[in-house]
Amino acid sequence: MKIVVLYRPNSEHGRVVEQFIHDYQNTHGTGKMEVLNLDSREGTATASLYDVMRYPSILALREDGQLLRSWEGEPMPLMDELAAYAYS
Repeated sequence: MKIVVLYRPNSEHGRVVEQFIHDYQNTHGTGKMEVLNLDSREGTATASLYDVMRYPSILALREDGQLLRSWEGEPMPLMDELAAYAYS
């Protein structure tokens, strides 16, 4: 499984997302999490592919790209819930 975080670093939610990522990585490790800027080509393509409409967004994906669960907007999901998808 893989976790993808989509957000805009220089937005009103940028600091909240960066703190969430930092806390998650300190608690659960750095593996299997990909952080994408929505203003990048890859970030825009990923948001379009998975029909993401609100930001920040977190996607739990299988290795083949199939969407298992998504969280859009705030509040952010519980870290343990996210970790259950990342390590299952």
